Amino acid sequence: LDWTFGTIYAVHLRPTGSTYIGDKEEFVSRVALPLTDAAVGPDGALYFAVGGRGTQSALYRVTYVGDEAVELVDGYDAGGAEARALRHQLEMSHPRFDDLQPAADVDLIWSVLNQGDRFLRYAGRVALENQAFDWSEPDNWAARILADPDPIRRIQGAVAIAHAGSQQYAGDDQATQRNEMLLAIVQSLRAVEYDRLTDELRLDLLRAYSLAFIRLGRPSDEVASGVIAQLSPHFPEEREALDRELVNVLVYLNAPGVVHRTLALMQRETAPPEEGMQDLLARNPRYGKTISEMLSNHPEIQKLHYAFALRNVRYGWTLEERKQYFAWLNAAKSHSGGASYEGFIENMRKEALENMSAEEREALASDIIPPPPKPEELPKPAGPGHSWTIDEIVSLAGKELRGRNFENGQRTFSAARCVVCHRFDGRGGATGPDLTGVSGRFSVRDLADAVVQPSRIVSDQYRAMRIETENGQVITGRVIGETEQDLTVQTNPEDANQIATVAKADIAEQAPSPTSLMPEKLLEPLNEDELLDLLAYLLSRGNPSDLMFKATNAAAAN
Repeated sequence: LDWTFGTIYAVHLRPTGSTYIGDKEEFVSRVALPLTDAAVGPDGALYFAVGGRGTQSALYRVTYVGDEAVELVDGYDAGGAEARALRHQLEMSHPRFDDLQPAADVDLIWSVLNQGDRFLRYAGRVALENQAFDWSEPDNWAARILADPDPIRRIQGAVAIAHAGSQQYAGDDQATQRNEMLLAIVQSLRAVEYDRLTDELRLDLLRAYSLAFIRLGRPSDEVASGVIAQLSPHFPEEREALDRELVNVLVYLNAPGVVHRTLALMQRETAPPEEGMQDLLARNPRYGKTISEMLSNHPEIQKLHYAFALRNVRYGWTLEERKQYFAWLNAAKSHSGGASYEGFIENMRKEALENMSAEEREALASDIIPPPPKPEELPKPAGPGHSWTIDEIVSLAGKELRGRNFENGQRTFSAARCVVCHRFDGRGGATGPDLTGVSGRFSVRDLADAVVQPSRIVSDQYRAMRIETENGQVITGRVIGETEQDLTVQTNPEDANQIATVAKADIAEQAPSPTSLMPEKLLEPLNEDELLDLLAYLLSRGNPSDLMFKATNAAAAN
């Protein structure tokens, strides 16, 4: 059931190996069909309910009309039963909360590690990881699997050793064993012929390398050069999933030329968003328009991955390549990526700066620092204003929330500075809650109360904290991040980049602030028409065709 886009899908399962694949088809859809639950009744009909979040509830019954037989059938397909039983048997050797897993049959595990069914391979590999081994013994399963001539077993074995070995030999005095395991894994994987692998197995190989480096440590330059020689000629593969894994490994190993080749990929034209989405988005008048607008300016995900990988490269750049990289990051900030997106880009930029020499930073100072955004020229309220009360707003809205002016409501959303902190209909700030769906959650009185008395009820998600340090400094803002050592506090609700980091050890006292970050008296500069047009704009979800604007639109047409 898809509540957001009003669609019921039928998923037809068919056995594939030791599990199933589902074929999806659209079964029921309609504009504004907020699905909440469904069940098949004893009569074979499908019953489903709609409603939720203040919408009208209803119950529907779906039956077949036609000449074909409609008797209930047994949909069970026994295909793949033996493979599923084998997978279940292997899974009994996985870790369990009761610690009663039976001893594993190592020969059985061995037989599935090169199966074409990846679910069987996974079940076998996890079972293998839970078999203790002594690295000093030449006949242990780890040494045996790395010497196996089958490349699939070698790859699975490398992953198993990286998991099991890093846990069994985790001590500070066991670094020698970890280094030996890493060298053995690399030697085994280097013997795998990359060109003869399918794309799926190439991904497995690359991820095995990554996991080995993460779990067992960085290889020596000599060992790394061998891996680079094996993988570098294949980058780029021109297949996105493979190129993501290749750039991860090659950047980690400081492969020559990886910066130049990756930057070239970041300059390519991006394919347009997937077609066929508009019909789906049109089914939801609340969110469809907003999502559609965000998709039209969505971040370039593949290129973000490349930029994220390159932030760690310390050497091998020309000044022009550094300049090109920061120009891309600066331009990326203009995309619509959600509340955390801009901070994500900024953190990436800071980490890239840490990997630059002082000479590079000085030479590229004007390119590194993003140009300050041009402050949006917010319109001024027309006024004259009034000290609006909640009862006055509710009374006016009950009588006058028809024939409103959409354009003036949109303008007032900016004039009242709502746009600075709140996203609505795909535009605006992100330091406060998104107001696009406010009409489904708030009545007019609730909305008036929240604006006139912002500190009466403050959401925990957006509540400010008052922090006093041991030296008497007071910091007030919203906590947006926390580690064991520090708190990260956003101190200016109108600027997501103004943050302070406070060491927990330096905090003398902290408590929730009783005052909302949202200022009071935001409505006071507005005249009656501005107030009502703003309410209509919010309650219509930014829809100029809403009935609240009907008379104005008709007058404009005349």
